[in-house]
Amino acid sequence: MNSDQHPKLKVAIIHPDLGIGGAERLIVDAAVELASHGHKVHVFTAHHDKKRCFEETLTGSFKVTVYGSFFPRHIFYRFHAVCAYLRCIFVALFMLFKQPSFDIILADQVSVVVPLLKLARSTKVIFYCHFPDLLLAEHTTWLRRVYRKPIDLLEETTTGMADMVLVNSKFTKSTFATTFNGLHLRGVEPAVLYPAVNVEQFSEHCTYKPNFLSINRFERKKNLQLAISAFAMLISSGLCSSEATLTIAGGYDKRLKENVEYLEELKNLAEVEGVFDRVTFITSCTTAERNALLSQCICVLYTPKDEHFGIVPLEAMASRKPVIACNSGGPVETVKHGVTGFLCNPTPLDFSNAMLKLMSDGDLVAEMGREARCHVAENFSTKAFGEQLNRYVLDAYHHRIE
Repeated sequence: MNSDQHPKLKVAIIHPDLGIGGAERLIVDAAVELASHGHKVHVFTAHHDKKRCFEETLTGSFKVTVYGSFFPRHIFYRFHAVCAYLRCIFVALFMLFKQPSFDIILADQVSVVVPLLKLARSTKVIFYCHFPDLLLAEHTTWLRRVYRKPIDLLEETTTGMADMVLVNSKFTKSTFATTFNGLHLRGVEPAVLYPAVNVEQFSEHCTYKPNFLSINRFERKKNLQLAISAFAMLISSGLCSSEATLTIAGGYDKRLKENVEYLEELKNLAEVEGVFDRVTFITSCTTAERNALLSQCICVLYTPKDEHFGIVPLEAMASRKPVIACNSGGPVETVKHGVTGFLCNPTPLDFSNAMLKLMSDGDLVAEMGREARCHVAENFSTKAFGEQLNRYVLDAYHHRIE
């Protein structure tokens, strides 16, 4: 059945906060691609700042509706999970009561809404699990463990109620099986849907200036201090160009205490390491600014450990730039070691050695860049992503009517 013959469905997507980040990029791509396949797509969220969002949410081929933006994200910087649950429950309830029925509902990140969405018996619910939340949350004190216990149980129970579960990598799929052992024993096996990039938005023409680029949200789990320490070690070696610089850019939300604090910590680290005058910090750059940064750097440093996927390495490779990433998690599935970049132990020494290889060999940088572009175009394009997602949506729909 080709795209002209398959049924045109009414698809709703629920996402907690339509800001700027890898999860949000995936949701926007999902909405754009499903709309391109003829489906009527409507995105529902609890927050959508028109000054801090992906352009497609303003000019795209799908509608965005906000419910519950008045709900807080936290209570005195605590209870983030409870607040997220309440916000998404509010969105789901209003969507069910105020909007027409949908054939398919794609719920993203927060599984607690799944049983509510199942109240619409004629609708199939697909849940996209980026990573089990219980592994991302802290369980460091007995009070936190008591607080998290019912939330963790609720996450597993409600995830298992979805008609279909999707995950973003084979790494996440294996983690899902070991984390939600009860679901695994019941035969709940998620399907892998890799996030993607629109290769065409990244110019094939680029330059290789001696600037190392890191793009990520200003969150401690992103391990951005590794980029600063590795760069400082590279500079102190005296083996690289005196013009070498480091740019750290990414999502920054002044509403989030961690973003504010971590940025200051990184600036202080750059000062202590003696490279503050060589490091530039850019908060919440636009898509055009990000693409410009990618087009001119020598390579991209991707520092999170055990990242469940990571869209930045794909964007870098689509821009013909090698990637230096940690040898764990999603990048192991996207970066071809020695071909499109380097997979390293998460230490300043290993990262700085890989950085020196690229600084010392312009031909290697260019060759890796060419390989990287081809690799992403063949395996991680938005077209491939859209076709696979469309198949999953149609499979869920046809299972409904059988």
